[in-house]
Amino acid sequence: MLGEKIGEGTGKVIAQRVISAQGGQPKMETTFQGTGKLMGLVSQETGTYCVAQRADGSLFGDGQGIVMNPQGESASWTAQGVGLPQKDGSTRFRGALYFASTSPTWSRLTSVAAVYEFEVDAQGHTKAQLFEWK
Repeated sequence: MLGEKIGEGTGKVIAQRVISAQGGQPKMETTFQGTGKLMGLVSQETGTYCVAQRADGSLFGDGQGIVMNPQGESASWTAQGVGLPQKDGSTRFRGALYFASTSPTWSRLTSVAAVYEFEVDAQGHTKAQLFEWK
């Protein structure tokens, strides 16, 4: 069951590169940076996602990243998801995300499975929402 919203943010794609061409399909690496809130606290995030296109045109990707608050506490994350390119040049991703943290503020997240909505517009602006999966 979908639980409470535990995070949200906006950002920008800062780098992209092709990293392989497995089975004739290129795999793209995208790095983004953003700001937002995680569990109600101001945060900065950097993440990298590797995405491959499937035969039906959908995208499958996995990634990792780090979230930090102004006090220097951090949480790392790993994620997997499916993306669908849109007619306006944007892409919408949906998937699952898992945190790891020893910070007192975010250590609870280590035992949480989360689901996310992540969108990238044609200009590389990102928007994300994160929900606890109960």
